[in-house]
Amino acid sequence: MRRILLLAMATGLAACASQPRQNTAPVDTTPLSLIPMPAQLARVPGLFRIDASTKIATAAGDTQAKKVAGQLQGWLRQARGVTLPIVEGKPGSGTIWLHTEASVKGIEAYTLDVDDKGVRIAANDETGLFYGAVTLWQLVTDPAAQNGVPGVHIVDKPRFEWRGLMLDSSRHFQSVSEIEHLLDQMAMHKLNTFHWHLTDDQGWRLQIDKYPNLTEVASCRKPVGPDIALTGGADKPYCGFYTKEEAKQIVAYAAERHITVVPEIEMPGHAQAAVAAYPQFGAGKKHTVSGDWGVNTALFNVDDGTFTFLEDVLDEVMEVFPSTYIHVGGDEAAKDEWEHSPKVQAKMKSLGIDDEEKMQGWFVARIGDYLEQHHRRLIGWDEILDGKVPASATVMSWRGTKGAIKAANAGHDVVMAPSPNLYMDYLQSTLPDEPAGRPIIQSLESVYTFEPVPPGIPADKASHVLGEQLTLFTEYQPNWQRVQHALFPRVAAVAERTWSPIPDWNGFLTRLPAQFSRYRAAGIMPADSAFAVAIDAQAAGSDKATVTLASQTGFGKIRYSTDGTPPTAQSPEYTAPFEVTLPTTVQAITFVNGFGVSGPRASTIDAKSLLRRSSDQLATCNDRLPIRIESPVLVDGVRPVYKVDIMDTCWMWKGVKLDGRYGVAISVNRLPYNYALWKDAANVVSRKAKSRDGEIEIHQDTCDGPKLTTIPLAKAKGGPATIDGILPKREGTHDLCIVITGKPGPATMWAIGDVQLR
Repeated sequence: MRRILLLAMATGLAACASQPRQNTAPVDTTPLSLIPMPAQLARVPGLFRIDASTKIATAAGDTQAKKVAGQLQGWLRQARGVTLPIVEGKPGSGTIWLHTEASVKGIEAYTLDVDDKGVRIAANDETGLFYGAVTLWQLVTDPAAQNGVPGVHIVDKPRFEWRGLMLDSSRHFQSVSEIEHLLDQMAMHKLNTFHWHLTDDQGWRLQIDKYPNLTEVASCRKPVGPDIALTGGADKPYCGFYTKEEAKQIVAYAAERHITVVPEIEMPGHAQAAVAAYPQFGAGKKHTVSGDWGVNTALFNVDDGTFTFLEDVLDEVMEVFPSTYIHVGGDEAAKDEWEHSPKVQAKMKSLGIDDEEKMQGWFVARIGDYLEQHHRRLIGWDEILDGKVPASATVMSWRGTKGAIKAANAGHDVVMAPSPNLYMDYLQSTLPDEPAGRPIIQSLESVYTFEPVPPGIPADKASHVLGEQLTLFTEYQPNWQRVQHALFPRVAAVAERTWSPIPDWNGFLTRLPAQFSRYRAAGIMPADSAFAVAIDAQAAGSDKATVTLASQTGFGKIRYSTDGTPPTAQSPEYTAPFEVTLPTTVQAITFVNGFGVSGPRASTIDAKSLLRRSSDQLATCNDRLPIRIESPVLVDGVRPVYKVDIMDTCWMWKGVKLDGRYGVAISVNRLPYNYALWKDAANVVSRKAKSRDGEIEIHQDTCDGPKLTTIPLAKAKGGPATIDGILPKREGTHDLCIVITGKPGPATMWAIGDVQLR
């Protein structure tokens, strides 16, 4: 039966020349923690023990196998603490044998066999061998391999050719070593495309010899908010760029790990940093490098001199980056400056173009033609479809999936990168310890369950979907720690969906604990949001509360304590809501197989906490543009995070028992308002204020309901502070609408931290 199964599994993919040896020993059925899961895997008898006597062998003259052997040697040294010798020879007992073999069919494909005699990895090229070696490393670092690498027969290749990750280095800058750390992890997830966002309104990050101002001027901006802690002062600019040699180093480092670096040079919009450095290439007023997040309106003009500039830049970009694709952006190009520019309007008239969107199409097509002349291919965000672009252009769909459907049906290749599904600046949970970011939750499950081929693309066009990628814009990721939190373990979800042919969410969850151990061993601190325990308490009489515990996935067992000590694997298991006597501190952890897969979460429950709500626990009134913003200054030794709608400073506390509540204390802070809202700026809500600083108003039931109190914000003296108000006598349960008068901006805004009833 096993032989029949193996033959069936090998259909469509070449099997390794050396099939697993027949063995009458029982097959180990312990689940294996491989991510991404191989296309085809069968368990076979045997365990192979790796020790100091094990050798890594390659055939004489097989240079590709020897290169991968050296990489595998390093991984096994880190995992097992032994350096295995690399020898020339043939497969044999006690040997890990790597060889290239033309019979293994498929791009990036490989076969991997393990039995009690040894390991055999075969592929038709170095890339396939590399991925086979990654799978072996995962087997070695699997808890199931404590007594030896389990016997397997794997026939594997990826579902998609583009398995990517985009990192924005323009809003916030990462060091070369941090990017190399990220590339290491991409390789171990079998991701093969690093899309590098190098230019934007907030900074130009790549040295261009012919235009030195791009780094002397455009690589620096005024620090905003938490950036001040990075620069050392509000008067010290936030700067950073990569020299051409550093960029080449990153390209080479990626290539060693079979990752292609695709650079992005934004045009015609998101150009403010560039035109701040060279105003002659702009289409409107003079600009400074922007410190505002959002849609800035600076555009390149359409003069021949500007195209000479862009072509010169692309020449140097192509010198550094050998990738087939060059990303030219094309997104969010607000056309105000073109609409008001006599030169641009005259150019449009001479070309017979009567629409600025079509003019962008002409612009992008001209750049695409230039890239084609240099044997490169243009890729851009889905706005490039608004005009005529080269047939060879590839579309990266970010405004949902509509752009991908339109592009694929028109014969263009597409890469799926839709917002919000695969945008990693969205938060992963509603837990109060999530960092700053956009509070539309993109959980691990929502990332995993996104299907790369949308229903609107018919089967005969599906091959145009090259794959998908994670996209991380870094407005709210000022440091490497925040980048890690945003990307891991969501990287693993995208890795599996772009590699494995069949999704298995529940199986993926069971394999994640081992992956978390690999992360920690590699110095990566992943977000535990999928497993972390949320603690909710509701009053249950005068001196008691009912506590409910839950995790996002429901995976594993929640164990808790109420005695002040951290929970252990022997602590009580949570099965249903329970009562505690006030005051009590509840701590909780999710355990899997006796090991904690989440950090401990704790909540001190007392009479005051039951009458307190943080801004995270309050609802924003209209959900126009809610954001969690980090304080620019320390408050009690930390930088708190505030949830606020930057277009409507209004919060709702629903279902409040007001009996006996005659006072309120509200913590507030004044935050930087650095948002470029373009046309949406007209929709920012303004409420009439009675004073320069404005007031907090609390209304009953609705925001137009009876006003219960007014608290002048002048009491805060610029914030942060806690200010008090008096509530009139009310009975029963009501909603409270809490608003800040005035209008947010232009430089700062007030935000609420928490509300305490008394």
